[in-house]
Amino acid sequence: MNKPVRIIVAITGATGAIYGVRLLQHLHAIPNIETHLMISDAGVLNIHQELDRKRKDVEALAHVVHSVRDVGASIASGSFQSDGMIIAPCSMKTLAAVAHGFADNLITRAADVVLKERRRLVLMVRETPFNLAHLRNMTAVTEMGGIVFPPLPNFYHRPSTIEEMVDHSVARVLDLFQIEHQLAPRWNGLKDTSE
Repeated sequence: MNKPVRIIVAITGATGAIYGVRLLQHLHAIPNIETHLMISDAGVLNIHQELDRKRKDVEALAHVVHSVRDVGASIASGSFQSDGMIIAPCSMKTLAAVAHGFADNLITRAADVVLKERRRLVLMVRETPFNLAHLRNMTAVTEMGGIVFPPLPNFYHRPSTIEEMVDHSVARVLDLFQIEHQLAPRWNGLKDTSE
């Protein structure tokens, strides 16, 4: 029996809860993937405000749900075998905590573990414009091996819905974990402009 691909997902209080929810929906539909989910209190508020969903609706998309306050959970240890972690969306507070090793809850502790074990950590940071503290924190996370991934929309495929724009960013994150998907078309070069 094949070992499942284990992905830790966290949803924090930045705007863009849809990124975390769409990520979970797509991972849930892929065989042999096991997701471990945490949602911060502010993340729950944004899920309700932006998507009109309840916590339990989002938690139902994950295989295992952990309380943010449970710093003794399995994912708080380097002995827990995971293939990495995605924070979608990632608030500036969470970014700062990760950048400075301030593991004060399970989200930031799990991120710290992923970094120390040299596994893949992707932060879908949401804020604009960035101030110098944001940029320095992004640099610190990058220097530690994390990937800072602001979910910026693309327009070259001419998306017609918000869902298509979101799915393109989710597809790029799945690519970072070498997870097969059919979420967004691949770039095949520029169109012929000689007409």
